[in-house]
Amino acid sequence: MYGMVNKAVEDMVRKGHGDDAWDRIKEAAGVDTDIFISNDSYTDDITYRLVDAASHVLGAPAEEILKAFGEHWVLHTAQDGYGSLMQAGGGSLPEFLLNLPNFHTRVQMIFPNLQPPTFECGELTERSLLLHYRTHRPGLANFVIGLLQGLGKRFGTQVTVTRADRREDGASHDTFRVEWTPPGG
Repeated sequence: MYGMVNKAVEDMVRKGHGDDAWDRIKEAAGVDTDIFISNDSYTDDITYRLVDAASHVLGAPAEEILKAFGEHWVLHTAQDGYGSLMQAGGGSLPEFLLNLPNFHTRVQMIFPNLQPPTFECGELTERSLLLHYRTHRPGLANFVIGLLQGLGKRFGTQVTVTRADRREDGASHDTFRVEWTPPGG
């Protein structure tokens, strides 16, 4: 993963729990990197270790850490790092979700070694869709739930996310039922 991901974990922890908590998490994870460089590649293992250590140090399940991280990613990291791409993604939650494949194509121009997940929308209705999520990285479904919740907040849209299919239960990929109430609806 790019250093931008680990920097975002650090930012989330420091903002929510302080510098001391971040230092304890790094120590528990066995990570001695002082500064993550956004455009440098780091092993996925570092990120997984940081999430696991954050779970232990903060006393929260890893699933909740990942959800909080997904929300932080949308509301802070992505907005600060590539806000114009976020704006170009659409003006509403459903429009943004339908444009996710194009979004990752644009992000790959900035990060050429990026190995992004793929997203595909199906069963679109006026207030819901089924989001297919495929990735080679295990265990990130709760991060996606956090991303979707963050997008709901970004667009001022109440969103409910439920997992329809789980990769860890033998499905070929994860799917999420995303339901929303339009702003003012």
